[in-house]
Amino acid sequence: MLGSIDHVTVAGSDLDDLSAAFDGVGLATDYGGPHSNGTTHMSVVGFGDGSYVELLSTRPGVETASMWGPHVRNDAGPCAWCVAVDDVEAVAATLRSRGVPVEGPTRLTRDRPDGVTVTWDLAFLGDGEPGSTLPFLIEDVTPRERRVTPTGDLAATPLSGVERVVVGVPDRDAAVEAFRTAFELPAPERGAVDAAPVDFAADLAWFPDAPVVLAEPSEGWLAERVEAFGAAPAAFVLGSEDVEATAERLGLTDPTPSFAGASVRWVRPAELGGVRYLGVSPV
Repeated sequence: MLGSIDHVTVAGSDLDDLSAAFDGVGLATDYGGPHSNGTTHMSVVGFGDGSYVELLSTRPGVETASMWGPHVRNDAGPCAWCVAVDDVEAVAATLRSRGVPVEGPTRLTRDRPDGVTVTWDLAFLGDGEPGSTLPFLIEDVTPRERRVTPTGDLAATPLSGVERVVVGVPDRDAAVEAFRTAFELPAPERGAVDAAPVDFAADLAWFPDAPVVLAEPSEGWLAERVEAFGAAPAAFVLGSEDVEATAERLGLTDPTPSFAGASVRWVRPAELGGVRYLGVSPV
């Protein structure tokens, strides 16, 4: 079974610009500090359920990120997603036994601005950049609250957290088989969508009780994105217990009534620097 989303990653060439865009639509950010890879640093948009959006860019004076470099350089936004596991070594071994390529686990750290070090273990699944199609896995070594807590007033709002990741893929059927092999998922539901407010046209597949939607584009910006970057997350959907209140806070579009079995309203592209990647659905 594929667990719930731990966090999703949004990449850009300037972390201050990314943070300002999210702050500007009412999604408060906190600077999280540099990673031990020596190339990137991050900010956090933390929600009440413990999930978060990681905003990631290269550190000052660093030209190339060690991961997701093309997404960072081209301000491409979504680049990865992650699920938490209790025993990353054991889960990695199980996935290897199912024929899934696994790299790691690898231990990484991040130094917060207050001097506290956060430590975790990661395992990367499949081919390509980490979290591009299959999620990467994380197990905390230090207490999880060191890694993330709700930011600003988000814990007091109807926004619950990151509910779904929409992965743009060149071949929906191949991606479906990769997920079914890795996580022993049932056959997915399938459908098409043309979300006019954000020009999202694709053939979709989604699984009961799994937080991922696979989207093979038919035209528009999503097709251009998949051609440029290959398979990778293209959008994230947040959950809200009061979508109308969230719409007033974030300035959402009218609903896309049937997006992978849910009604989704989208943050208007102009509000996030022209990038079409953030939706909200009821929980």
